[in-house]
Amino acid sequence: MDSCCATIKAKILPVRTNGGLSRGENGFWGEQIRGSLKNKVFGRTRLRKNLRGKRAGNLKPGVTVSVLTRDINKEMVAFESSSFFEENPKADPGTVASIILGGGAGTRLFPLTSRRAKPAVLAATQTSGDAGKRWFQGTADAVRQFIWVFEDAKNKNVEHILILSGDHLYRMDYMDFVQKHIDTNADITVSCVPMDDSRASDYGLMKVDETGRIIQFAEKPKGSALKSMQVDTSLLGLSRQESMNFPYIASMGVYVFRTDVLLKLLRWTYPSCNDFGSEIIPSAVKDHNVQAYLFSDYWEDIGTIKSFFDANLALTDQSPKFDFNDPKTPFYTSPRFLPPAKVEKCRIVDAIISHGCFLRECSVQHSIVGVRSRLDYGVELKDTMMMGADYYQTESEIASLLAEGKVPIGVGHNTKISNCIIDKNAKIGKDVIIANKDGVEEADRADEGFYIRSGITVILKNSTIKDGTII
Repeated sequence: MDSCCATIKAKILPVRTNGGLSRGENGFWGEQIRGSLKNKVFGRTRLRKNLRGKRAGNLKPGVTVSVLTRDINKEMVAFESSSFFEENPKADPGTVASIILGGGAGTRLFPLTSRRAKPAVLAATQTSGDAGKRWFQGTADAVRQFIWVFEDAKNKNVEHILILSGDHLYRMDYMDFVQKHIDTNADITVSCVPMDDSRASDYGLMKVDETGRIIQFAEKPKGSALKSMQVDTSLLGLSRQESMNFPYIASMGVYVFRTDVLLKLLRWTYPSCNDFGSEIIPSAVKDHNVQAYLFSDYWEDIGTIKSFFDANLALTDQSPKFDFNDPKTPFYTSPRFLPPAKVEKCRIVDAIISHGCFLRECSVQHSIVGVRSRLDYGVELKDTMMMGADYYQTESEIASLLAEGKVPIGVGHNTKISNCIIDKNAKIGKDVIIANKDGVEEADRADEGFYIRSGITVILKNSTIKDGTII
């Protein structure tokens, strides 16, 4: 039987670790590392006994307890005082620059992106700018073309660059993200989420070691390559059942780079690489400290018609997974100075009605009604997202259009609409039925004012659907 004894060692000066944990730091698993059972990982794999002939500075004396066994090589050291750890610098917003990528051609969100960039869906598009400037070839190339901004002397204080995507829906405190990046002394940090089988092939997938360092990264793998990226996600804090349902770690496409590392990668190391997910990150993993940051809150990529539609309608649930109405972390948008919606004798169930709307004796169920929308009597909206209008038509204008047999902006009386996205300024006449009863999955009817994508009817911006039309 092994004999054990506890010894107290004073003025121990442990070596710095590559990803030193600071007081109160959240670990890769999302919990406070200190005091966790996962301290054994730190003690077993990250503590170095060899100080390489130097004493670590900026450390306070403390006490540590060692449990001795017959094999001195198996000795486990557990720190009982946080006074050993050097304080990591606190993330300073003044040293962080942010880039919000506007998305690519937007083919997955077409036809909503036929006249706007992805982040402007709900209107500006990417243009080639001045004559002679070339179009962006990818996410990395978009940043590369603006390297001069970060090399400007006015921005010399920028130490970290935060790269975001414009077609995601989530709520994140980016300074926590940047702090993790600093605490782990990372060159690059990639925000990630657990992912299920059905959607894994749509994302960049990664494997990580016990410290949260990314050791392998594959962009949108398929077939056997996809299966090879499965990991035990219970290490992320998921239950056994959850880890079986979500066996992948997926990149959110949200990154923090050290400024010098990003500039070197784009200009010198990989000057011909145009995309972060498929080229820069997989290559950088080999010789850079690329860390994973687990994001455990709601996140949705709304880059397709179906995901955009589902994520928006989910906001109407009685207990939505994502809620804009959080007073501690409010969302801000352009002020429109519109009056409240006017509702006359309507039936509204699980719906969001925006400002400046006029609803008259209609039914709205599990739907969103955008700003300045007009719903006439007898209208039924179900499972529909109506984006609203950019401007009003006066009562006299509406009366004049109707007298001429034309269709004003909004939805005419006795029209029934379900499973539909109605883009801005659409004019839908009376006695129209939009239900896709034949279950068509894909259809292109631009000349008739609509498309069908993933079974969802999309009424085009500024289009006109004539009286009595059946879709």
